[in-house]
Amino acid sequence: MTDLRNFITKVGLQDARSLLQSGNLIFTSNVRTGAELERFLESEAAERLSLEVDFFVRTPEEWKTVIRQNPYRKEAERDPGHLIALFLKSAPNAEVVAALQADIKGKGPEIITAKGKQAYIFYPNGMGRSKLTHVMIEKRLGRGTARNWNTVLKLGIIAKTGSAKLTPVAPRRRI
Repeated sequence: MTDLRNFITKVGLQDARSLLQSGNLIFTSNVRTGAELERFLESEAAERLSLEVDFFVRTPEEWKTVIRQNPYRKEAERDPGHLIALFLKSAPNAEVVAALQADIKGKGPEIITAKGKQAYIFYPNGMGRSKLTHVMIEKRLGRGTARNWNTVLKLGIIAKTGSAKLTPVAPRRRI
């Protein structure tokens, strides 16, 4: 996390703070939009560190929307550790989401809904034994990075109480 915070500072972003050890950062930038920052950080990581990684950036306003649009409020209250928000590069179309829902129908109790550049997935029995695998999700929705609902809420608190202008969701190495 120290290396990631240092990288963010070296590329000209300010006030980098981390949450947990999973690559979640809050930082300040008055210059770029979230999508521009994603491209900028990916380019800088490739150039400076020889790393091909995806960055997922959300502004504090977008983060509020992620929390507000959660379609699984009862599950979030009852079992937040089994609800994830999956952050994507772009909003999936309805046909792709329907295809993913069809892929898991009859195989397990997981439910999935997409809203904007996020998908919400509830794993009632946990992710470890789920038939809804990362490979299945990525095949349909593209690359993304997931955070459980507890982490989403913690990042939401930090984003709204700090001076952060942009909130990145962890970088993810490309495979």
